[in-house]
Amino acid sequence: MDKQPAVYILTNKPNGTLYTGVTSNLPQRIWQHKHKLVNCFSAKYNLTKLVYFELHTDMYQAITREKQIKAGSRKAKMKLITKANPEWRDLYTDICR
Repeated sequence: MDKQPAVYILTNKPNGTLYTGVTSNLPQRIWQHKHKLVNCFSAKYNLTKLVYFELHTDMYQAITREKQIKAGSRKAKMKLITKANPEWRDLYTDICR
């Protein structure tokens, strides 16, 4: 996957703690989360499982969407994840192909 703006959601287990983020390079950013190179909420709660992402054409769109998702309820986030990824699989290997 080439560099492309993206919004993503991480968790530590199905129905666990959720973290929503934005990046211009999804594979690299998720790798950083998985190796605890990001000193933030995700490292504190061991949020390393990529369960949802959306690709966007530019960072402005991605940031706008990130804000929408973050402003939504936990229930809305879980609905997004379950619709796109019913088994809550870690999608990291999918984006590295």
